[in-house]
Amino acid sequence: MKTEKERMLAGELYIADDRQLAKEMRHGRRLTRIFNQTTEVDGDFRAEVLNQLFKQVGPNHYIEPPFHTDYGTNTTIGKNFYANYDAIFVDCAEITIGDNVFMGPRVGLYTAGHPIDALVRRDQLEYAKPITIGNDVWLGGNVVVNPGVTIGNNVVIGSGSIVTKDIPDNVVAVGNPCHVLRPITEEDQIIWQRQKAAYFADQNDA
Repeated sequence: MKTEKERMLAGELYIADDRQLAKEMRHGRRLTRIFNQTTEVDGDFRAEVLNQLFKQVGPNHYIEPPFHTDYGTNTTIGKNFYANYDAIFVDCAEITIGDNVFMGPRVGLYTAGHPIDALVRRDQLEYAKPITIGNDVWLGGNVVVNPGVTIGNNVVIGSGSIVTKDIPDNVVAVGNPCHVLRPITEEDQIIWQRQKAAYFADQNDA
């Protein structure tokens, strides 16, 4: 017979009121509480705490406290990661975040779901589906990513969007429910590369 944790990670119905899950959740909550009590001068200690909290976290990461998660051990984060204030990772299923991902304030990644049928819900049964975020993704403030969603590479999600379905590579997507607004084009790259060049030229002249 599968454990509740095995059922949870397999995307099957499970009951969260379980001794093993409660122990692992306490571990995650303790580490996030410690992390949230740190200050800007505690950079090395913050990194140590996050390495203990997450399944894996790449180099050059920065998370603004406060930060909240259920377990932490079900979350994998790539290199060059930034999350602004009040990020919430409900990682009852696997959360996988690629390289060069940036998040505005109050971004929520929610893998947990609850049955539509009220009688099933009353029995405390729930489920979880994994969330995957590709490389070079920007999530604007107050974005919510729902269970089972995959966001591709080189994607911008507009502020306040509720992402309920997969988002392909190389697009700007917005809205509730989130939908593709337009592709990210070569013209976008040219415009922003020009502004970057102008910035560094100004710095060199200073």
